[in-house]
Amino acid sequence: MNKGFSLLETVVSLFLIAVIIGVSSLSFLKRPPRYILRKAVWEVNSQMNLARYKSIFQQIKIKISFHESGYIIEKYDPDHKKWIKEKERDFKGVTISATNSPIFHPLGTVSNLASVTISNRAGQFKISLAISGRIKIVPL
Repeated sequence: MNKGFSLLETVVSLFLIAVIIGVSSLSFLKRPPRYILRKAVWEVNSQMNLARYKSIFQQIKIKISFHESGYIIEKYDPDHKKWIKEKERDFKGVTISATNSPIFHPLGTVSNLASVTISNRAGQFKISLAISGRIKIVPL
């Protein structure tokens, strides 16, 4: 009695498994840009909220400046009358553009209202900042 699989059956089954893995890996190639984009949007939103609350609780002005691939957070030193860099972050795989560099004030308000657009090949999001400090994220 023969027990087990023949060489032909084994080769055919391995070929089918390889085809299934190949097709499924193509769908995963589209996912990383989308996750990179969403991570960047989440982080920019979180840092804007953090800057607002930090300005309220520490009673200082905090500014977020955006450049092509990231942002810079600065706090205002009233004694020396200058902005001090607190944090800088660059993202790989996304492009950021902003209309202004918002400044968060100790009363919770914002001057230099901003509209930030974050995009890559997976899509585009717009983060709007109102004078009251409200942050709204819209997929485009």
